[in-house]
Amino acid sequence: MFIVNVEGAIWKDNKWLIIERSKKEEHAGGLLSLVGGKVDIEGNKSDILERTVKREILEEVDVKVKDYLNYVHSTSFVTDKGENVVDIVFLCEYISGEAFPKSPDEVERVLWLTSDEILNHPKAPIYLKESIKRAMVIKSNL
Repeated sequence: MFIVNVEGAIWKDNKWLIIERSKKEEHAGGLLSLVGGKVDIEGNKSDILERTVKREILEEVDVKVKDYLNYVHSTSFVTDKGENVVDIVFLCEYISGEAFPKSPDEVERVLWLTSDEILNHPKAPIYLKESIKRAMVIKSNL
């Protein structure tokens, strides 16, 4: 059984919205990350991944993104607790909101960083760098 997680690579003015995860977080505490979270069980509904990523972005950093999301890629990983996770990343275009750590138990800081700043940041894990590289390719083809 997998936990399903979604993340948004949010683009605005040639920068990405990146969070520094709270040190209280069980997985990747203190590291940089895209904004996202777990998909809730909802029964028979459509667009669950898209709705979840938009909800998580609003809950964690108070930002709204456009309805149309572009699929970037998916990965799987195992948490420190041994939970299997499928992670799906979407490219999101910013609409409005002043990004801030709305959920301090999950988000320590909010940063707007260029691709190069992320790729060279000491707190950026390899999977974040890979997501940004792939999102850059999608963004350049739009």
